[in-house]
Amino acid sequence: MFCLAPFSSCCIILLGSRWSVPMMMSITHRGTGIALSGAISAFAVAALVLPGNYSYYLDLIHSLSVGPYLIGLAKFGIAFPLSYHTYNGIRHLCWDIGKGFKIPDVYRTGYIVLGLSIITSLALVVM
Repeated sequence: MFCLAPFSSCCIILLGSRWSVPMMMSITHRGTGIALSGAISAFAVAALVLPGNYSYYLDLIHSLSVGPYLIGLAKFGIAFPLSYHTYNGIRHLCWDIGKGFKIPDVYRTGYIVLGLSIITSLALVVM
């Protein structure tokens, strides 16, 4: 990793810190937000510029004859970022009102968010 100075804050933060659950969840929250925003924007632009209508593209997907496992994986790939970002956003809103800042609470709510996200995503895949 390239750093401007041997003991600059970027080196200390990036190289000297251990990765923790709250840090990874914060990064994942930002990533899912960017991914969801980009996907919604891409689908909106595609709906405006591509010829045909919704039923045409739905029939196109059906004609690919992909197996149920691949369809389930695709559903999970859509459902997990949405549910994770939603639940973690609620967690952030709780932080905004000043609740859950103690370290044990941060870890506990983090694991609750992960569990709820997985359960909700699996429930949506089964539907």
